[in-house]
Amino acid sequence: MQAVILASQSPRRKQLLEWAEVPFEIMVADTDESYPAHLPPEEIAVHIARNKALAIQQKSNSNKPIIAADTIVVLQNDIIGKPKSREDAVNILTRLAGNQHRVITGVVILNAGKETSFADVTAVEFHPLTKAQIEFYVDKYQPYDKAGAYAIQEWIGVVGIKSIQGDFYNVMGLPVSRVVQELVNLEIS
Repeated sequence: MQAVILASQSPRRKQLLEWAEVPFEIMVADTDESYPAHLPPEEIAVHIARNKALAIQQKSNSNKPIIAADTIVVLQNDIIGKPKSREDAVNILTRLAGNQHRVITGVVILNAGKETSFADVTAVEFHPLTKAQIEFYVDKYQPYDKAGAYAIQEWIGVVGIKSIQGDFYNVMGLPVSRVVQELVNLEIS
């Protein structure tokens, strides 16, 4: 498979591409993560990913495909971003506890002037969690760089998740099997 540029500093996205044995290099650029208020959640994630990909395209002289992604968490109709503080993380997890939410990762692949984009959606339901469990997780794992204030592959995912419908790796931050399929399609088209 041809090498790609991953437009992300996420250690989880890096790990997933390594597991898939996709050769890549990392390039990042500061981008605006705001979005038009009228967009539905799936389009919000793709919009932010597109901005990341375009920023790298402007910065890079490479002709390698660029992969950018953005993950958001949606509870009912509220978009839940990264927590701003310990208190915010505890409040977010308290809201998620005992409820189902959607994890949406928007992916944009830019290659030779063409764009491939999609949003992958996974439904995740937490068991009810005690305040002590939530505080233990926040204090030990400090999930301040994670949308929804949690990582499914950490302690809270192991003990707190009741069910998942969809791609587990999407919840980690990249629906890697679909990304690989899109990259294969680029090579054969």
